[in-house]
Amino acid sequence: MKKILIANRGEIALRIVRACRDAGYASVAIASEVDSQAPHARLADERHILKGIAPRETYLNQEAILEIALRSGADAIHPGYGFLSENEVFAAAVEASGLTFIGPPADAIARLGDKVAARAIARQVDAPLLPSFEGALTLEAARAFVAEHGFPVIVKAQNGGGGRGMRIVRALAELEAQIAAAEREALIAFGRAECFLERYVERARHVETQCLADNHGRVVVLSTRDCTLQRRQQKLVEEAPAPFLSAAQHAGVVDASIKILSAGGYRGAGTCEFLLTPEGRIFFLEVNTRVQVEHPVTEEVTGVDIIRAMFRIAEGEPLPAEIPAVRGHAIEFRINAEDPWADFRPTPGRLAKLHLPTGPGVRLDFGYVEGDSVPPSYDSLIGKVIVTGRDRAEAIARARRALVEIQVGGVATVIPLHRAILERPEFSSDQPGAFTVFTRWIDDEVVNLAAAAKAAAGNDVSSNEAMAELQYASPAPAAALPPETPRYRTGIKAPLAGMILELCVREGDRVAPGDMVAVMESMKMEQPIIAEISGVVARINVAKGGFVEMDADILGLD
Repeated sequence: MKKILIANRGEIALRIVRACRDAGYASVAIASEVDSQAPHARLADERHILKGIAPRETYLNQEAILEIALRSGADAIHPGYGFLSENEVFAAAVEASGLTFIGPPADAIARLGDKVAARAIARQVDAPLLPSFEGALTLEAARAFVAEHGFPVIVKAQNGGGGRGMRIVRALAELEAQIAAAEREALIAFGRAECFLERYVERARHVETQCLADNHGRVVVLSTRDCTLQRRQQKLVEEAPAPFLSAAQHAGVVDASIKILSAGGYRGAGTCEFLLTPEGRIFFLEVNTRVQVEHPVTEEVTGVDIIRAMFRIAEGEPLPAEIPAVRGHAIEFRINAEDPWADFRPTPGRLAKLHLPTGPGVRLDFGYVEGDSVPPSYDSLIGKVIVTGRDRAEAIARARRALVEIQVGGVATVIPLHRAILERPEFSSDQPGAFTVFTRWIDDEVVNLAAAAKAAAGNDVSSNEAMAELQYASPAPAAALPPETPRYRTGIKAPLAGMILELCVREGDRVAPGDMVAVMESMKMEQPIIAEISGVVARINVAKGGFVEMDADILGLD
């Protein structure tokens, strides 16, 4: 390989541009019109603009991407994560075009990227699995499953990842609506609506293994990770190695990972994900057939450049005889343009200020610079702050320092949430029994975390930026608005820019405060649109599937 096209955007695309430069490869960036001046596009050796903004006409446009790759003289394509990274049709098309796909073979993606197929392989190698229903997911079949196994259950998209197409169900009355919501989100995110049902474990941790597999039959585990801190089943904080695993638990996830990837004929970088129950039991969840957002924490504790390892594997090189031992501890904080105190509502907009931390043990992987705009068309990730220390306690101390230094203006971010998390003993304790976070801990504790964050900012009179950020991120709740606020005399408006997924009313319908009138998606997150006044729907201004700007009327009420 001499020239690599990067079929992605943002921080992962920039990460791969830098790896290409380190390894001596030329890099080819693709960029939508809104990303034409993004760092990854400016720093690559070549830049090609895809007409349009929406993912399906840009970063999911297989035909256009392949045409650019061939026209540019690229030898290979690296898909990054998300978008086309786990699409076996794209991987096969890349190979059929005479190019190298820097990732697993198409048939391995089909076997392991499909959660149901991966579970079948896991059964073959005796990996532990939770009860599930993996056939055609009709309402009758789902009811039969919960009659046998009880609640709660979780509906999961069969293809894809990143928390998309997942819904937890705790009551029979919710079952039909949650299956429909998961299928709708899966179709939008991955182009496939198929979902399956699995028993849901309360208060479980999420642990995983970072793996590499070469073309010569060797699979290795570089390190474990803990990705328990999530919101809406999407990760926010990740660390390596996974803290407080027993020797037996560590051996169990490593052994299962190697067996599953070996049986699936895997190649490249991949991740095996597991649940760790409060009783200490381990259950296999899925394989992510791509590099992960959280790969830097493993790089920091092993010294292995995972992107360059993917290059070498794609070139046919065997993995080295010895894999570096884990040393130290690393924690990654995703910096998302989201309002954590308003149900993590996406907040696209211009980064009027971006002051990033430095100092010992701090790594920054960012896809934007000050002055850039975070568009509503893609996910909300601005960048990642990765801190490393000789042990977990030092990493946490450095994280506190880094997250005080970082300042973002113009959009709300999750930084105040991260600061609050670091002060909670459930996360920061160095005692195994006191480390009690679980996958829904943020969702359950967000009100308390908000109160602590506001109190901390209020007590620190020198932290004007932090206080301003909290004020921006904490608008008055909708219920506090007067019923005849002028905002709603001309219609029900979009709270942010995005695509209309569902219209829940028709012209002539009467709505009351609290009624859901539509569902929209912005920055890969669903947002229900709730009426705050009574009225009769006089007009609907945006069709299902249409794009709406922030504050534009979705519908008008008489």
